[in-house]
Amino acid sequence: MTSLKIFEEPAIEFRYGQQLSDPHDGLSLFGPVDADSSSHPKNIIYGVIGTKEGVDAFNNWSKRINAPIVPAEGISKRLWPPFPGFREIFDSVWPEKPSFVHEIERDRLLHASRNVDPNKRAYSVVDEYMNGISLLEKHDESFNLIVCIVPDEVWRNCRPESRIADGWGDTVSKKTRQLRAEGQTPLFDEWAIAEYQHSVDFRRQLKARAMHFNVPLQIIRESTLEINPDHDSERRGLTDMSDRAWNLSTAIYYKSGGKPWKLASAREGVCYIGISFRRTGKEFNSKTACCAAQMFLDSGDGIVFLGDDGPWYSPENKQFHLTEVASKKLLEGILQTYDQLEGKILKEIFLHSRSDISTDEFKGYQKACPNGVKIVGIRVKDDPFIRLFRKGTRPVIRGTFWQINEKTGYLWASGFKSRLATYDGWEVPVPLRIDIQHGKASIEQVSRDIFSLTKLNYNACKLGDSEPVTIGFSNAVGEILISNPKIKERNPKFKFYI
Repeated sequence: MTSLKIFEEPAIEFRYGQQLSDPHDGLSLFGPVDADSSSHPKNIIYGVIGTKEGVDAFNNWSKRINAPIVPAEGISKRLWPPFPGFREIFDSVWPEKPSFVHEIERDRLLHASRNVDPNKRAYSVVDEYMNGISLLEKHDESFNLIVCIVPDEVWRNCRPESRIADGWGDTVSKKTRQLRAEGQTPLFDEWAIAEYQHSVDFRRQLKARAMHFNVPLQIIRESTLEINPDHDSERRGLTDMSDRAWNLSTAIYYKSGGKPWKLASAREGVCYIGISFRRTGKEFNSKTACCAAQMFLDSGDGIVFLGDDGPWYSPENKQFHLTEVASKKLLEGILQTYDQLEGKILKEIFLHSRSDISTDEFKGYQKACPNGVKIVGIRVKDDPFIRLFRKGTRPVIRGTFWQINEKTGYLWASGFKSRLATYDGWEVPVPLRIDIQHGKASIEQVSRDIFSLTKLNYNACKLGDSEPVTIGFSNAVGEILISNPKIKERNPKFKFYI
């Protein structure tokens, strides 16, 4: 039995219980869903860390978002609508001046980012920001957020695949860096073991190391804050200022303790758990990997839990599988964390994984599942080999669902967006293949839920993502948790990872 239909754009809920599909509309007309709750951040206390140029740019940006921002002439106002102003949107005060500022010497920061050793490079750059974050302990204020402004050169130099053409320092082979991470004692060279036991991605290393201070970070490139960006071909292209104001303001409000919106279609007592893996073995054929879980509730809250290392990866079929004991422990861990955060009684658990969920794995999940709670195992992954076209020049409509049978369907979460009257992507939309592998559920209902979860990305303000939040952020969460194994103080709240 096959069928093809188009799901309506999922509604999200705002203040006064009002429901709309576009977060721009809902926030502009009604405000955030938590505006009348006791947890609503009325006045945000934040600090800023960066070079003098970065701090100045952010101060200018802070002034700008406290007033309306209209898109430039010729800009589509449906795609990039006017920004009313921070207080008008969130009913929350964004002070133009931060409560704390720490300036980093620019030349020293850029010099550190040019070390040819990626481990030393990332660690030294993170140290510059950690020196400022550590000063928070001397302040009486309880900070909602720390904003870290990063020069674009530092951003380019300190990514996982970055290469420094004209750098300084000694070139260290990958094998040597791996040995140092394992604790090899130096004979002649001076180096610190800690430098090699963290991610070479400074952004994810910074988020991991800063968890000790229990304050979320918002990391922003200096160029993002340009009021009138230069669109020269050699520079980074940026969207209109109104769009950047919407995105950054939404992320900042969420990380400061606010709740911009929640799913209107969510069923009380239902949670969605994304299972992610990352290989940790050093050898090419190593089976060693680590697992993590991200739990999302009907309210939009997110919880993160790190599982154990083990031989979870199969080089032959390129799949990750836990043992029955390991999967039981993983689900027990995240449910225990949920209970510690005063979680409500659960009724249903839906597991989302990019890899197949084996029979043994699901048995472990079932054993960890509380009595009376329904559990369903679902594989959710991109399928680049399936394409769907329609007449004319427009791509497939977002929300198109092709049901193959009672257990399998294809969902196009990217595509032409009727609300925006355009397709905001660059390539032919790729569908999500959704397979119910264990448990009983309606494939259409499961797919509708997954479609709704594409609207829970509070790191930006847009109509919807191409993947559900359970899957879309799995790599970022895994990188922060697993590539920084020496971090012992891990905050379970999702806002610390995006």
